[in-house]
Amino acid sequence: MKFGKVAVMFGGDSAEREVSLRSGHAVLAALCQAGVDAHAFDPAERPLAALRDEGFEKAFIALHGRGGEDGRLQGALDLMRIPYTGSGVLASALAMDKWRSKLCWQAAGLPVPECVILTAASDWQAVADRLGLPLFVKPANEGSSIGISKVRSAAELPHAYQTAAQHDALVIAERFLSGGEFTVGILGGQALPVIRIVPATDFYDYDAKYFRNDTRYLIPSGFTQAQEEAMRALALQAFEVLGGRGWGRVDVMLDGQGRPYCLESNMSPGMTDHSLLPMAAGAAGLSFQALVLRVLEMAAHG
Repeated sequence: MKFGKVAVMFGGDSAEREVSLRSGHAVLAALCQAGVDAHAFDPAERPLAALRDEGFEKAFIALHGRGGEDGRLQGALDLMRIPYTGSGVLASALAMDKWRSKLCWQAAGLPVPECVILTAASDWQAVADRLGLPLFVKPANEGSSIGISKVRSAAELPHAYQTAAQHDALVIAERFLSGGEFTVGILGGQALPVIRIVPATDFYDYDAKYFRNDTRYLIPSGFTQAQEEAMRALALQAFEVLGGRGWGRVDVMLDGQGRPYCLESNMSPGMTDHSLLPMAAGAAGLSFQALVLRVLEMAAHG
């Protein structure tokens, strides 16, 4: 096949290992069914040097979280001159860091929800007064809603901080936006149809993302054509500001007046049966196999 020997990289040792295993198995199955010479590669079990030693010619990154989508793996693949799916070192690192990605978006004039850095010495009441209640506390460098708390009083902030700090030294508090959550997939420089996310839980947490069957995903999103196009344009701009390449996803929140804000970006989107980018690709007419092949076609390095 034109792709040569392909490593599907999944598993890893991050907090998102279980999700990554599900994504990777789905990608591997789709590639094999398409006749690609694809093989499983778990960097938690094998040294990265095996990629070069065993003659792999491309890498499909289905790793989530640290060590897989934060730029470190991308740097190693660059040094080995092995083309890989998704964004390069800088864009991956920026997207993984919710604090610094927001700073980049602010500098480019894009709207983001107000947030502040928390420490053990933070004035909890001052944080609540500034951001309003409820608010979210989250580790800056985790995905899949790991370590996130929805806080309804200043008294809950210390515990929420400790929960997030177990996952990352950098913890942020973020203003709550009440107008709903949306996501926009990016594929080959184009924004896919907007998905409106309607969780049955209090917010779109880990269980709602991966295990519950009562989370609703609305495509079409219910927007007018002009609103849909505006949100897709905003998401594509946010992706490009970070230096995104190939494919990814940008999450967007609306405030009570219906104004959109860039929440975060994901440069290695989930590919499970609950994942959002495959849903959006399907709405655009791409099967899961066609999506996987398209992503692999865009593999690059450097």
